[in-house]
Amino acid sequence: MFSSFGLFQSLPCPERNNCNRPSCIFSHSLDLLSHHSLNIPVQKAQPLPQTSPSTDVGLHARPSKRPFHDLTQGPSSSSNASLSGPPTQRLRVGTTKKPVAVPAASHTSTGVPIIRINPAQSQVAIPVRQAMLKTLYEHFVVLYETILPLNPTLASEHALRQEEQVYSKSTKLTYRNAVINSIAALKRRLTPTSISHPSVGTEEDLAARAESRKKLDDLQVTRLLLKPIVMSLEAMRTWGFITEMPEGLGGDQPNAEDKIVQCERCTQSYMVKTNPTAEECQYHWGRLFTHKINGERMRSYSCCQKPAEEGGCTRGHHVFYESAAENLHSRHAFSFTRPSIADTETDTALDVVALDCEMIYTTGGMRVARVSVVDGSGKEVFDELVRMDDGVEVIDYNTRFSGITREEHVQATLSLSSVRKSLDAFINRDTIIIGHALHNDLNTLRIIHHQCVDTAIIFPHRAGPPYRRSLRDLAKEHLGLTIQAGGGTSGHSSVEDSVATLDLVRWYILNKLKPITKT
Repeated sequence: MFSSFGLFQSLPCPERNNCNRPSCIFSHSLDLLSHHSLNIPVQKAQPLPQTSPSTDVGLHARPSKRPFHDLTQGPSSSSNASLSGPPTQRLRVGTTKKPVAVPAASHTSTGVPIIRINPAQSQVAIPVRQAMLKTLYEHFVVLYETILPLNPTLASEHALRQEEQVYSKSTKLTYRNAVINSIAALKRRLTPTSISHPSVGTEEDLAARAESRKKLDDLQVTRLLLKPIVMSLEAMRTWGFITEMPEGLGGDQPNAEDKIVQCERCTQSYMVKTNPTAEECQYHWGRLFTHKINGERMRSYSCCQKPAEEGGCTRGHHVFYESAAENLHSRHAFSFTRPSIADTETDTALDVVALDCEMIYTTGGMRVARVSVVDGSGKEVFDELVRMDDGVEVIDYNTRFSGITREEHVQATLSLSSVRKSLDAFINRDTIIIGHALHNDLNTLRIIHHQCVDTAIIFPHRAGPPYRRSLRDLAKEHLGLTIQAGGGTSGHSSVEDSVATLDLVRWYILNKLKPITKT
């Protein structure tokens, strides 16, 4: 047995003299005061008086409700609270908004985007969203199969945005079905052939584009609408338009063979020849652009990213470009557009046209090789290749930008003079011609015309003249379209460019011009 510490020796044994423990831990001393027990007073129940049945019903009646406490009058005092029962629950004021969890733009090595957000901000479990996002990505990859080589991140970006749009419009219960419906819609889309195809984009992109397209298509461009933005003669001269007939016979020197000119590509002087030496010119086909590297401003070429000081990245023929009115006139004569016919019913000329040309390099400088015209509604009315004049030989088809190949151009049957006569059916002196950097097109067509609208002028460059914004940038910014998407390999389309200039003018009328009030 263990020895006792005597901690209970100050307490009397509860058994007193009846204790049978051999070693009791309590005290059996007679001098120790007895422990006083608690005496809790208990009130005896009073007998209920004899009452009638009607009185008994009143005693067992349901107690009255607690008095109503108006929350708008502030909290009640402690005394009132004790009388009115438990405190009432305060109501939450305001609307409950679903947390919108925007996924971060991160990707795996396979290209599948990853949702990186706080799980507490998402009403749908992150693993579920990630699985749905992966499925969306796989279907975008199948849809964009033909355009992914030039835009490798497009499927990932659109899948991430599509999932975000579906999540923001659905609930925890409807999210999965909403994604499945979105995938079904992807399967019904046509396979895009270019990044500007109507099938490219998320569902919201397609809806916004369709609505914008409808507004543009519903707008009929007329002379009255275009009158405020038709260029003045002074503005046309400032921007390089030829407004007067140049001096000279015109067309007396169709080529510049055996003459010393400056190469437009490498700026070296050379002699123009019919059969030039191949790869004698080393140049950059891209443009110089300014960017920052480690805080230092650098100028590099867009074609190869090389700095401006380094030599060219491409080899080809020496070519030249002429802009002086006298030189252009000597290669092929200028002429004014025809006057309107007095009998307007027999005049087939249109009120508004949009025009664009593709040019190639020849022994007579840069010459027009394709002409495209659309009417005020965007319908194509003319699209023809142009055969070179006698004595003019092609040096470089400039396919990277013109989109014209040797095989295509040999099928051209119309000369520039024949094309001019064909254009007279659509254009007279009162027709408003729309174009981008339109002076280049009119000069190469040898047309003098005074009713012009130039999208390079109505959408000015922030640096001012003589800088111009590219048609591609303007179409992307204002129309949401990607044109000239060949990446320096397939060239431009003059039909596509002429429609884009017309749509830019429509957009400008809808968003920039003040409505014309009829007086």
